[in-house]
Amino acid sequence: MPPPYTRLMFGSHLSIAGSMVNALHEAEKLGLDTVQVFTKNQQQWKAKPPDPAMVTEWKGEVKRLGWGDRIVSHASYLINLASANEELWEKSVNLMLDEIERCETLGIRYLVHHPGAAVGQTREEGLARIAKAYKVLFKQTKGYTTVSCLENTAGAGTTLGRSFEELGGLRRMILDGTGCKPERIGFCIDTCHAHAAGYDMSDRAGGAAMLEALNGACGLEHVRVLHMNDSQAPAGSNKDRHAHIGEGTIGGGTTPKRLASSGFATVLECERFATIPKIMETPKEDAKDGTPMDTVNLGRLRKLAGG
Repeated sequence: MPPPYTRLMFGSHLSIAGSMVNALHEAEKLGLDTVQVFTKNQQQWKAKPPDPAMVTEWKGEVKRLGWGDRIVSHASYLINLASANEELWEKSVNLMLDEIERCETLGIRYLVHHPGAAVGQTREEGLARIAKAYKVLFKQTKGYTTVSCLENTAGAGTTLGRSFEELGGLRRMILDGTGCKPERIGFCIDTCHAHAAGYDMSDRAGGAAMLEALNGACGLEHVRVLHMNDSQAPAGSNKDRHAHIGEGTIGGGTTPKRLASSGFATVLECERFATIPKIMETPKEDAKDGTPMDTVNLGRLRKLAGG
């Protein structure tokens, strides 16, 4: 019987070394109730199709765990759908197509990716390149159920998706340009990225203001995945530096009282987020007593959520 906290859907990004199924087993061992994975070596442009035997085993284990509607994949960081360089853009489109197809084969519902970087062009031109890429992607994957989730970014350099307005506008451009069903394109919101981009989440009021801005620009109903990460850097720094829950500038401390006064509490109290995957991308290491930090962070989040 699934544990009573299953509805909270807390997970972590875990390694697929040896076999993708190993990530499921590790997540179960850690007491998680979902997981985020790469479906291939994320540093490679090309990879062999998923092994049929592995796919069968993966689907069997997902069914056993009851996680069919909650698993997340993260696309390769090599992808830049905003690129002005035609060769890189085409390679990015092809790799993103492969990522979508791998998720569809494995039955992974959500595929998270960073929008891209507008190197050598305006931000508007970069956004148009992403929308153009999706015309190709959704045409070739018509009828697929995999949901592409545009992730907000910390905003360093020319990276796109720093503001919720930019992220929401991009989704509308994709919908207008492809005519796809609205449910095929959503958002992944990373707390560290939002904080670093200037949405100060260090207290409950800041968390509430962040959610209000997110709802106004993107719609909370279109947020399909959360990345629950603290931030080493201060609000507005534009630095993407993840920290353990409570050990950064969002949580400001690890005691239940301090975390309850942070923006983490506001996010976890949001009813629309109760049944979407909440993924930790915090450093993979052990506490001084040997406890995996995924377990420590999970305990902090569950306690905060009342689970």
